[in-house]
Amino acid sequence: MIIGDSIQTTIETTAPETIVEVHPTKPQTPYQVLRLLPKDATPAQQDSAIQAWLEPREIRYSEQPDTLHLPGEGIPKDLKAVNLPQYYRENFFSNDSLYHEELSAQEYYGMAGDPIPYSYANDHLVTSLLIIGFLLIAFTFSRMSNFIVGQAKNFIRPSKNSLSLSETSGEIYMQIILTGLTCIVYALLYYLYATEFLASTYVTSSEYALLGIFLGVFVVYYLLRFGLYTMVNNLFFDSDRNKKFLTSLLYISSLEGLLLYPALALLAFMHLPAQNAIWYCIIVLILVKIMTFYKSFTIFFKQNDLFLQIFLYFCALEMVPLMTLWGGLSVIVDILKINF
Repeated sequence: MIIGDSIQTTIETTAPETIVEVHPTKPQTPYQVLRLLPKDATPAQQDSAIQAWLEPREIRYSEQPDTLHLPGEGIPKDLKAVNLPQYYRENFFSNDSLYHEELSAQEYYGMAGDPIPYSYANDHLVTSLLIIGFLLIAFTFSRMSNFIVGQAKNFIRPSKNSLSLSETSGEIYMQIILTGLTCIVYALLYYLYATEFLASTYVTSSEYALLGIFLGVFVVYYLLRFGLYTMVNNLFFDSDRNKKFLTSLLYISSLEGLLLYPALALLAFMHLPAQNAIWYCIIVLILVKIMTFYKSFTIFFKQNDLFLQIFLYFCALEMVPLMTLWGGLSVIVDILKINF
């Protein structure tokens, strides 16, 4: 007898199970519908098959509370509520055309070029003020050229009856308007100086607000200047001399704007170097102060042989307000500029 090996075990062979993918009798999603179609099915056939197999259903949104609301705000608010805070309605994509399908998106073609740098000639407000100033100067010379020339001759060589007022009301009003032009020219010049040399960015809402602040400062300076001269001269001199000096001061102030306008126009349109414009303004300012000093001396102090008092008078009423104006503008710029 042959005894079999007790260690030997029998190996049962079983056929491998075939994995059969069971598809639902009816497709439930567009993906399942497209898998039933041949690979060369056209988009129209795919769309028709989807519409044939799938029926539109009513969309029911979840009524569960949203847990992704702002912390500390409690239950989320309805977006249709009238008194809903603004931060609920706005988000990072509020102004994006891709977020609003009712807005048409802008298409860009080609390659973007270098942006055009800022130029005073491209600024609409500065250009408008310069054009208005040019038209005002042209109108003044066309109507008051004889008056300007006559006042210049009388300014250098005053006549015997120079204390009598010879200006008409229209001429006085025109000089007041030209004095306003002087304030505008000074405001524009200091605005260009501040943006070029002092700081490029300020805390104001716009650059025009900064220009308006400078314009207001110069208007207040000229009003206080005329008021201070009137108050002091009425205390120490007669009314005729005071009126003559005020008309001369008004003529000087209006002439100051006419002399400074070419520098402003060349600086804005012809790209005049800023250093040359600064030197030109300094020369005009020195010339204006000399004219004011000369007129003060000939009207108030020449007949009284008071030579030393003119320096005290001129420094107190002319130089101190001028230095105060410059210091005030510097303080305003230091407060408004942004320090990085």
